Amino acid sequence: MTTEFEGRIHALDSVRAGALLLGLAFHAGLSFYPGEQVWIVMDDARSAEIMWGGFTMHIFRMATFFIMAGYFGRMAFHRKGAGTFIASRAKRIGLPLVIFWPVMMVLFTVVMVWGLTKQWNITPEQLPEPPPMTLETFPLTHLWFLYVLLGFYAVMLVSRLPVALIDRSGGIRGAVDGALRFGLSSQILPILMAFAVAGSLLSHGGWTEWSGVPTPDTGVVPNRAALVTYGMAFTLGWLLQRQGEVLGIMRRLWPLSLVSAIGATAICLYLLGFESGTAPALEGRMRMIFAASYGLALWYWSFGLIGMALSLFNGESRVMRYLADASYWLYIMHLPLVMALQVWVMRWDWPALAKYGFILAVTLAVLLASYQLLVRHSFIGNLLNGPRRARS
Repeated sequence: MTTEFEGRIHALDSVRAGALLLGLAFHAGLSFYPGEQVWIVMDDARSAEIMWGGFTMHIFRMATFFIMAGYFGRMAFHRKGAGTFIASRAKRIGLPLVIFWPVMMVLFTVVMVWGLTKQWNITPEQLPEPPPMTLETFPLTHLWFLYVLLGFYAVMLVSRLPVALIDRSGGIRGAVDGALRFGLSSQILPILMAFAVAGSLLSHGGWTEWSGVPTPDTGVVPNRAALVTYGMAFTLGWLLQRQGEVLGIMRRLWPLSLVSAIGATAICLYLLGFESGTAPALEGRMRMIFAASYGLALWYWSFGLIGMALSLFNGESRVMRYLADASYWLYIMHLPLVMALQVWVMRWDWPALAKYGFILAVTLAVLLASYQLLVRHSFIGNLLNGPRRARS
């Protein structure tokens, strides 16, 4: 079936970049959350508004990213073939993980020692010994998304063979395509997927509502809630790329999706009393309602933002394409810089929102400059985004 959504869709590049760039905004705000110690260092100034914004961004940003990863993954697979696809994923995903992980560990160690000694007014010798590094405690840092993405690629490639053998005529895959179209147009799909997310959250031991989907940044085996949620997102993106018609459904329904997302997010914040915490705050039925509302918000935000981008921002833009290219580098490198800036400003006599804006502005300025001057036309840019001819 021929549709208007074929080939490279500029709006989806923007969505993928936006999901990564929201990570900068999310991490930059963690030191300003009211209440308990939820981050490496906590600023003297706190802001409930930053906390509510961070909670909302964290609901959908990684699910949206994995939808786009699945979408572009299938596109690359069918354009390049299995062999070239595997080589390209090893280069673009595997090598950055191997190269940048030790760099991040060194930078994190330096910044964490500085931050903890400054916050608690102690010497480095007084810091507790870090836990021994095991398979369960292995720190993937914020690069966990590369590790998980490699796993999703492997599972998808392995599962293709039995599917092709069983469904030689394509009838089963056609039925799945039809079910996907029906599920999106009838709004049944986000509800069913929300219940799956809710079940995985409720079954996760020690799950705290404010944390949302537990980040699989520790241990070589990702937690089940993250695998269920992000695995569904990746699979959905893979299936979306099979038929452009479903993108048209998302575009048509984006206002309804965003209204639903706002409503579900408001329910979550209302149930929590708009207050942060590091321990479970709800019990029984209220905890179940929160988990279901969180799952609904997660999918409705993702579907609504994708649909809105397709409706309003699908024209080609050199600025958006530049940011889409730069976003990978920005996300990989941002967290040590953000943490260092948080430590630097933590005692300043500024309002929390002013400090937050300062951290974001400096982070973006430094990383965009480094991308343009050191990365875009270098071997690092080739590694992350492919070869690019330098302009005079």
